[in-house]
Amino acid sequence: MILVWSAILATLLLLGGCASTGPAPVGGWGGQGAGTRGYAPVPKGYYRVRRGDSLGGISQRRRVSVDRLIRWNGLKPPYTLYVGRVLRVAPPRAAAARAARVTASPGAAKSVRPAVGAGVPPVPGSGAGASAVVWAWPLAGAVVQGFRAGDPARPGLRISCRPGDEVHAAGAGAVVYSGSGLKGYGNLIIVKHNKNYLSAYGFNRRLLVKEGDSVTRGQALAECGEGPGGAPLLHFEVRRNGASVNPLLYLPPRA
Repeated sequence: MILVWSAILATLLLLGGCASTGPAPVGGWGGQGAGTRGYAPVPKGYYRVRRGDSLGGISQRRRVSVDRLIRWNGLKPPYTLYVGRVLRVAPPRAAAARAARVTASPGAAKSVRPAVGAGVPPVPGSGAGASAVVWAWPLAGAVVQGFRAGDPARPGLRISCRPGDEVHAAGAGAVVYSGSGLKGYGNLIIVKHNKNYLSAYGFNRRLLVKEGDSVTRGQALAECGEGPGGAPLLHFEVRRNGASVNPLLYLPPRA
């Protein structure tokens, strides 16, 4: 039993470094509203929203204009902030590097190549063979938010659904977590596929499997629930050696 719990704890620690956009409106989620305690530290150039924060306040503290905060983070009116959301407060690395090159040599801009994952569309399923996992889509819905490399606010996909739709295992494996203890994910399932790969399924309405269960690809894991703002959707992640990777590199192409 000690070994089992140690494995589960290690898995949670690996996934604990990711953040979800909009886990709770400022003022609290589920009656908590306890600031940002319990979240993992954010990387340099990012800021995690605290209770009582405003765009103007963050702008002043981080010495960056409100317009840039809105643009860098894709914020939409009425610009509601959420406790725990991770905001970019420094220029994207690719843009900053490009600007530096242009400043140094105006003619060099034509030769700048975008970084992998920064606007370069992945080839669907191109990483599946190396993973040693046979992957399938967990839901048939549309992808309403994609993965963004290096952005802790977008570590996976958001897939639309109807409340109660079955969420299926993206690959065979073992359930190493089933519960609601990881902030920002709601009811969460984590499946370990092999020593290198995990998949995670968040915002579920009801969980259908428990820790220790073996599951097959396509097996029902949960019922789809609601994400931030009440929109029915699934949060889906693939992790390789603890790091978020683009699920589209592993999921098969859609017709």
